[in-house]
Amino acid sequence: MPEEAGGPGMQLTGGDGGSKASKTVLIVEDNELNMKLFHDLLEAHGYGTLQTRDGMEAMTMARRHRPDLILMDIQLPEVSGLEVTRWLKDDAELRSIPVIAVTAFAMKGDEEKIRQGGCEDYIAKPISVARFLETVQKFLN
Repeated sequence: MPEEAGGPGMQLTGGDGGSKASKTVLIVEDNELNMKLFHDLLEAHGYGTLQTRDGMEAMTMARRHRPDLILMDIQLPEVSGLEVTRWLKDDAELRSIPVIAVTAFAMKGDEEKIRQGGCEDYIAKPISVARFLETVQKFLN
């Protein structure tokens, strides 16, 4: 995958040129295997992806590229994904971008906390491929 200027954790890849290629998803995920899985699933369905492992970079990338959707890991190393989501929702130019939390925390009460944090939806890890695609498509179609 080509690496974008601006930082070692940032990557931008295109879709397959299909009708969905104009839709871009920013993936904020610190686990390399999850990042690859999300990227491969999205690209296979014609979506472009932006990728970062860092919450601060996610803000920079969202400002620069205005993705159509953000997949946000809640457990990031430096700053929580919920904190990054709050920053996004506090920014007048970025608040309209839907954020889907991707989290291993899928216990009772967690969904409410995630939604109160500004996320429009959430996907539990380990992911169900069908549920993942259904949730993403709900926000991109």
